[in-house]
Amino acid sequence: MTDQPTPPRAAHVDVVRSHHGEDVTDPYEWLRDKTDPQVIAHLEAENAYTEARTGHLDELRERIFTEIKDRVQQTDLSVPVRHRDWWYYTRTIEGEQYAVHGRVAVGESPERPELDPGAAPEGEEVLLDGNAEARGEEFFSLGAFDVTPAGDRLAYAVDTTGDERFDLRVKDLATGEVVDDAVRGIGYGTAWSADGQHLFYTRVDDAWRPHQIWRHEVGADAEADVLVHEEDDERFWMGVGTSRDDRHVIIWLGSKNTSEVRLIDAEEPTGPVRVVAPREEGVEYDVEPAGERLWIVHNRGHRDFELAVAPADATSADQWSTVVPGENGVRLAGVEAFAGHLVLSLRREGLTQLQVLPLSGEGRPVGKGYQVPVEEAVYTIESGANPTYETDTLQVLIESMVTPRSVYDLDLGTGGLTLVKRQPVLGGYDPQDYQQHRLWATAQDGTQIPISLVARRGVGPDGTHPGLLYGYGSYEISADPHFSVSRLSYLDRGVVYAVAHVRGGGEMGRGWYEDGRMEHKTNTFTDFVACADHLVEAGWVAPDRLAAEGRSAGGLLMGAILNLAPERFRVVHAGVAFVDALTTILNPALPLTVSEWEEWGNPVDSAEIYQLMRSYTPYENIRPVDYPAILATTGLNDTRVYYVEPAKWVARLRETVTSDPQERPILLKTEMVAGHGGKTGRYDAWRETAFEIAFMVDQLDAGALSEPESSTA
Repeated sequence: MTDQPTPPRAAHVDVVRSHHGEDVTDPYEWLRDKTDPQVIAHLEAENAYTEARTGHLDELRERIFTEIKDRVQQTDLSVPVRHRDWWYYTRTIEGEQYAVHGRVAVGESPERPELDPGAAPEGEEVLLDGNAEARGEEFFSLGAFDVTPAGDRLAYAVDTTGDERFDLRVKDLATGEVVDDAVRGIGYGTAWSADGQHLFYTRVDDAWRPHQIWRHEVGADAEADVLVHEEDDERFWMGVGTSRDDRHVIIWLGSKNTSEVRLIDAEEPTGPVRVVAPREEGVEYDVEPAGERLWIVHNRGHRDFELAVAPADATSADQWSTVVPGENGVRLAGVEAFAGHLVLSLRREGLTQLQVLPLSGEGRPVGKGYQVPVEEAVYTIESGANPTYETDTLQVLIESMVTPRSVYDLDLGTGGLTLVKRQPVLGGYDPQDYQQHRLWATAQDGTQIPISLVARRGVGPDGTHPGLLYGYGSYEISADPHFSVSRLSYLDRGVVYAVAHVRGGGEMGRGWYEDGRMEHKTNTFTDFVACADHLVEAGWVAPDRLAAEGRSAGGLLMGAILNLAPERFRVVHAGVAFVDALTTILNPALPLTVSEWEEWGNPVDSAEIYQLMRSYTPYENIRPVDYPAILATTGLNDTRVYYVEPAKWVARLRETVTSDPQERPILLKTEMVAGHGGKTGRYDAWRETAFEIAFMVDQLDAGALSEPESSTA
């Protein structure tokens, strides 16, 4: 056997953490300082080791990259969306990393134009060419893209490091010139005043929390900007945007349990800020302004939320009138208001739904409306880009694990759906060659946990196949069924791909979330292990060929299940993984701390929460037993989950576990110019994905399948 390279060893520099009468020595906390040349040298050594240990996969990952690339229609065009006098769209060009944002005038015909993806449309105005903006940069990301109501200016914000802090630019769309670049270092989102002279934006504090809304006058020096609102409660984050009817600038403030909405008249941008309803602890609400009314989705009277209406000038929850009462097990996620209809986003039995309610001439719902139909049993449906208030047509997006994302026009009056575009998948893709299922696993406490599963047709539950189980399970974020081009590189190698809809997510309503957070957080981890066991017991996956994957808070899930049931998994990918959760949540100066105490609990003040987090935080519970092969990926400039967490975790894993490091390597890969989402250029992102897939399929010993059985069999 060829000698394998030796993994890097991080030096021990003991740092003692003292809380609730316990002293904990951490030998790797020194890795937190990325200005230290020794830290950078260690990360680069880890990258070199990872490259050396995966060098034999060069051909495989190039093949997978080619598979992904060749399945994508690289020169493509989004469905044009009308707003006022323009049709807006994005174009992608073969060989280019980023999209071109463009528009064409509506002209004499109100019909959507038929545009050729392979050519710039006649009369096109290029609003922003991402490739030109990114030229010379290792990283490029947009944090805002906002055209004035008059359509004459574009505000956009650019991040070139991955730290999610953006420089704001204003472009004159008639001349193409940047007329204002005075504002630097902002957070996500912008909002224009009605006249396009003032621009609202967010700033972040030292813990990277959006805590201020500022108003900037185009052409003025940034020092003249006006502070509109500052949020002192460190649990609350802020956002800003414009209402669909363009009448209001909306300021959202929210913690994990409580929210508040403030409105500014877009016609009077220097005028007062009005609170729709003062915050009440534990009450969450969202506001959709529409003409003379405010439509409000809230949990003031029902855990799964209900819909209320209030006058446009409302300043108290006492002015809210219930329109759609809450229903147990049916989570009302949001409302979109149009001149003649309301569109409700719902979750029922783990799946998304859209409900359309017609409005009377007085603006009240008429009857119960109708549910937008979906033919598949496992699917995701959501509202698409619908910026126009006065419309009779809704853009609807539907996809499943076998059906590519499909854009439909919904006739709001009749409920009729017209397919406008389905995501092209090249290379002869046929959805009939694949199968999808909804399974149910039984958790430790008897709760039934849904699993979404997809595989090649002909791959059956015979106990022999490799499998991959994905999970997240935090923040009430749902891992809904979706189509993935890159996933086909797993399926076509016989891998059964499944998603565990564990508690802590939002798939089954607010109670599903509450049963996987705070003192109930360990349900998330044990649910995932139960789903893994079910896949094996049902025969879908061989006992020794199961992989697991999760990112961010899903990376915490990966670390926890490795400690709970390392024998169950053959290989695990933990992306930007929150694996040193207790250290982070104990430090109020870090981004994922004060605002996160309502998600995880406050271990600073509570000895009980401290001990609970101490019992499951992955970094501190690694066991001296055999573990699977592990790939940890991160970004040096990640401001959500610092690179130091996976770096420390990998170092401690290597010194603790007993598995053979040659057969089951533990690897760390750090993107040195990237953040939480990894690389942003599409070809770079595909190469990153190909690297991860190649590592996983190699560990699973998953080879290419022959042609699937006939779909008529």
